[in-house]
Amino acid sequence: MINALGLFTAFHTAISILAILAGVFAIRALLGASVTRAWTSWFLYLAVATSVTGFFFPFHGMTPAIAVGIIALLVLAAVFIADRSSPRSRVGRWVYAGGIVISEYFLVFVLVAQGFAKIPLLHAAAPTQQEPPFAIAQLAVLALFIVLGILALRRSR
Repeated sequence: MINALGLFTAFHTAISILAILAGVFAIRALLGASVTRAWTSWFLYLAVATSVTGFFFPFHGMTPAIAVGIIALLVLAAVFIADRSSPRSRVGRWVYAGGIVISEYFLVFVLVAQGFAKIPLLHAAAPTQQEPPFAIAQLAVLALFIVLGILALRRSR
């Protein structure tokens, strides 16, 4: 018998991984690399899809994953609005560039958290995700995205 939740989890995970990969190219485009705009479009739609599908998992009260999903959708909405309504204004460019970097950060943040929850070697190092290895990994990810965000915002002037 096929486990519907298992299939849905695989689908959600596939969308998430594709969104992260597309996000790498979207950020490269923000930083000036010669990358087609299609990558950014794919990233935005896949990021919305992964955030929305996250709400279809069994609900057990408010969790950090739900909070991140809500914030991610608000950031993505701002990116879409900035891209459609004021792509040439300075604020519009900053919201667009910053929002893409923040959206990718949220996806990678969750990827790291899921890695520590599901990969035995990582889980053994931080079983409650309160231990230093988890904090160090998340701080490294945050530092990387702060640098990428600053570079993207400078480039979008």
